[in-house]
Amino acid sequence: MQTRHGHIERNTRETQIALRLVLDGTGTASVSTGWGFADHMLTLLSFWAGFDLEITCTGDLEVDAHHTLEDVGICLGQAFLQALGDRAGIRRVGHAKVPMDEAIADVAVDLSGRPWLVYEDTPLPPAIAGEEKDVWREFFKSFAFAGKFNLHLHFCYGQNGHHLLESACKGLGLALKEAVRIERSGVSSTKGSLD
Repeated sequence: MQTRHGHIERNTRETQIALRLVLDGTGTASVSTGWGFADHMLTLLSFWAGFDLEITCTGDLEVDAHHTLEDVGICLGQAFLQALGDRAGIRRVGHAKVPMDEAIADVAVDLSGRPWLVYEDTPLPPAIAGEEKDVWREFFKSFAFAGKFNLHLHFCYGQNGHHLLESACKGLGLALKEAVRIERSGVSSTKGSLD
């Protein structure tokens, strides 16, 4: 089987990003966004998905992490879409519910070609690692829409923002690992195409 991979470069006034993604990897990550907490979460996603991921990003963190996380999400989604190709043979759907101490998140994906985000973050505290919780919604939204997949993420319960996001990133990794798995020769759709 040919290695499924994607490479994206994005340069704007807000961010400069180079990103490489290998779906059939070992879970090895080298992530440098300028924000250590984001690096930690992206490394977890990569590890639990079994994807190899390299990200170098310079962003306007003096403003906040919004542009950095949003643009990393866009690049990750574009590389993911590139790596999937025509999506022939993939399982297409994946689900994981992952605990992290007192917290748990439920994540489901459908690599249907139709982007959507359902995001329930009520338990998240207003700020996590010095940033507003909303920057994470922007990341997950950008990733799902640029990657053209359906993402349902429900933070079920928990008190610690770090634990809640760690649960979500691990869950997303596991759900994607399941969804990209090659299981058949054709397309996983009764209509014969994914779009």
